[in-house]
Amino acid sequence: MERIGYVVLSAFAFVAVAVGALTTALPLGEFLVTSAAETASAFAGMVWITWWALVVGFAIAGGVEAWVSSDAISQHLEGEGVRELALGTFFGFVSSSCSYSAIATAKNLFKKGASAPASLGAFMFASTNLVIEIGFVIWLLLGWQFVVADFLGGLVLIALLALAFRYLVPDEVVEQARENVEDAGTATDPNCGMDVDVEETDYTKEVDGTTYYFCSKSCMEGWSPEDANTTIREQVTTLSGWRALANKQWKEWDMLWDEILIGFVFASILTGFVPDSVWTSLFGEPVFGLPVYLVWTAILGALVGILTFVCSVGNVPFGALLFTEGLPFGGVLSYIYADLIIPPIMQAYREYYGLHFAGILSGLIFAAAVVTGILMHVVFAAAGLIPPVSQVHVAEFSIELNYKAALNVFATALFLVLYYLHKTDASDDDGGHGHDDHSHTA
Repeated sequence: MERIGYVVLSAFAFVAVAVGALTTALPLGEFLVTSAAETASAFAGMVWITWWALVVGFAIAGGVEAWVSSDAISQHLEGEGVRELALGTFFGFVSSSCSYSAIATAKNLFKKGASAPASLGAFMFASTNLVIEIGFVIWLLLGWQFVVADFLGGLVLIALLALAFRYLVPDEVVEQARENVEDAGTATDPNCGMDVDVEETDYTKEVDGTTYYFCSKSCMEGWSPEDANTTIREQVTTLSGWRALANKQWKEWDMLWDEILIGFVFASILTGFVPDSVWTSLFGEPVFGLPVYLVWTAILGALVGILTFVCSVGNVPFGALLFTEGLPFGGVLSYIYADLIIPPIMQAYREYYGLHFAGILSGLIFAAAVVTGILMHVVFAAAGLIPPVSQVHVAEFSIELNYKAALNVFATALFLVLYYLHKTDASDDDGGHGHDDHSHTA
């Protein structure tokens, strides 16, 4: 997360505590102690519920990235038909869940000839909102209904973006954006797909006369040109293949741990310090009728998604809190879908494609997120599938010897094994030096 994101969220947290202190009927000292305890309980509960899903999800994503080559993806995404959109969605589904990595990879696919609908629509959205780990976390915190809605709504949103690119955005505007990308003087990190300024990066490798540029030391050390020429079976059955998986999944943690942690902390603070009366006054009731209320709350959800600065898996805990406090089903989905238009990512769009196209892309994603949220709410309400608030897990925390405990023990063991493989691989490469933090600079 960019520094401005930390500043904004810290300000929001301070405002939340102040609002709670001003609206509570309890003495200030008692309110602070009680709210702090509820905050800690909510944080521990969310971590306990989602730990195994995050570990397993990142391990699966690491395996896909390490064992499946993505060099030829762009040539399959050159058209704007159903086949290209389906392939873009699939490639996004099995890729990294980091929004910063996703927008950089989508930009590089677009630069290499992929169509805007397939790369900037299908691939980019699927790689942040339809990936395995976010599905796990949504299921555990919000319920299976939200998982189904997130997936079906994601397909609807991709279709809306594709139609908008085809019928609303002139071809010359798209091609100008492609020219802006080609003139940027950057290279693609072969490990994570992120954009690298060839003049500024300190991390390069020379292999058979070709220079490869990397965004960070961890990406440079975790990449091997030989890995691209091995089969999946060879990767699965060799120690080097599992070390490659460990390096890739650690890269995922490196990019997303702060987003996830901040999402948990932010949601926990709001759970503990903001009274229900404040949420009720914010979301209100359908005074002007249900249709107006659904549109308003979907817009509100998308705006909150932008202003919280949190993206990918990290925004799910706050989405769970919003649902428990009155934001409707569709509004929560619009909030989740808006993670690709937080301010730092919109700034990256401007740097990649120019101000004009960045504004169009951001506006299309916002509109599609709102419309999709409304449609999913109407469909699921008609089918009677909107889950009760009691199903959502935010402030619960209890350790019991049940399937959650078994899964968390297994996940912890898996995490430690993969961490060991990652560290020993780093030690073999450079005599014991660990990996640097992965940059989030898009």
